[in-house]
Amino acid sequence: MSHQHHVIIRQLGQQAYLPIWQAMQDFTDKRDEHTPDELWLVEHEPVFTQGQAGKEEHLLAPGTIPVVKVDRGGQVTYHGPGQQMLYVLLNLKRNRLGVRTLVTALEECIVNTLKKYQIDAYPKADAPGVYVEGKKVCSIGLRIRKGCSFHGLALNVNMDLSPFLRINPCGYAGLEMVNCEQLGGPANIDEAGIKIVKSLCELIGISPQDSSTLIEYREGFDE
Repeated sequence: MSHQHHVIIRQLGQQAYLPIWQAMQDFTDKRDEHTPDELWLVEHEPVFTQGQAGKEEHLLAPGTIPVVKVDRGGQVTYHGPGQQMLYVLLNLKRNRLGVRTLVTALEECIVNTLKKYQIDAYPKADAPGVYVEGKKVCSIGLRIRKGCSFHGLALNVNMDLSPFLRINPCGYAGLEMVNCEQLGGPANIDEAGIKIVKSLCELIGISPQDSSTLIEYREGFDE
């Protein structure tokens, strides 16, 4: 098939973590080979998430912020307001994507977006994500089930970074996190979300279903 596959883009607003995680799993479990792919943009209420191989010692002092053990790769990270989540619900086979290719595309969509703001961002071979001058601006973690991906990336836009001090981010003691806004990049979630979606779609050869408008889809995810 030579034509581009269409993807549905949903803007979910600010949501608690658990209902969205559940919705991603349900979507992946129920989809078949004809189900359109979806990209979800969402901001989360404060939460620490610990990947499948996550080690307890990386949780230093979570305090009142809940800790959720999840089914993605990677160690512990923090999500909160001012961080743009992009969840990629893609049929890898249909899109002729390998897992490594998708991870690389997620990294590159951030690198390419920040380049437009004259920010020199780069991935690291041994530690998935995107960095600027040694500080991490974006975390990446995926899960593949039935040949389909879920989870995705977390881009620090203009969030409170202090909760990262309560953990070893991604398993690295002392790893510094940084916001796009501090670097002169996108200063808010709306600006960042649209740009990274556009960049990712170009990289993996998918196109938004309806002239690139975001679908507001906030109902149905309440606990």
